[in-house]
Amino acid sequence: MEWLILPLASAFAGFIDAIVGGGGLILVPVLFGVFPGTAPATLLGTNKCASVWGTAAATAQFSRKVRMRWRALGVAAALAFAGSLLGAWTVTQVSGEFLRRLLPFILIALLAYTLARKDMGRHHTPRFTGRAELAATGAVGLALGFYDGFFGPGTGSFFVFLFVRWLGYDFLNASASAKLLNTMTNLGALLLFAAKGHVWWHFGLAMAVTNVAGSLIGARVALRHGAGFVRGVFILVVGALILKTGYDAFLR
Repeated sequence: MEWLILPLASAFAGFIDAIVGGGGLILVPVLFGVFPGTAPATLLGTNKCASVWGTAAATAQFSRKVRMRWRALGVAAALAFAGSLLGAWTVTQVSGEFLRRLLPFILIALLAYTLARKDMGRHHTPRFTGRAELAATGAVGLALGFYDGFFGPGTGSFFVFLFVRWLGYDFLNASASAKLLNTMTNLGALLLFAAKGHVWWHFGLAMAVTNVAGSLIGARVALRHGAGFVRGVFILVVGALILKTGYDAFLR
């Protein structure tokens, strides 16, 4: 039965992830539900094996239609990769439990701000150029790369929010750019999980195929419907993240 459930869940996760991030909100709970007695690291590593291919495919799909700012994003992607490795190492030295209780409140503030600013992310007006753009985009990549390696939930949504709010992107361009950085943070985490033997390659690669298919469809839907649609999905995903992280922090 898992050979039916996991590919389907991975396809849906790829679809949502390509639009605005948050695919892990779907696939990770399914993995834990199907394999309840398995080490969490193995399930998280297997999830990364699927999602890294999906985010890479979505990046390629977006790059054909969206004008990517490759110079700044290349620097940010490298720093996101380094940050994810550093974060993953740090979590072996320091507990991230304090973030578990803080995260729902951060997400509530992020959602409230987005709802209050109805025009936010509807127009693409990048705020920085030149070295300032390299520094600002690189800071986003490094900080959220570290967060993804150290803790993880909601990374894709945080990328989108910061690209919109701080860098001045619209939601469509923010989502496209976030995919590249998220690919690198996923890759960093996957390499660490694989080095420690925490990846089920047979399941991971099977899920990767359907994750890519879902991601390509999700990217097409986002490109067809534009920034307003992506904003709406972003609000729904952040709302779901609030419920999930709140449950994990205070009720589980």
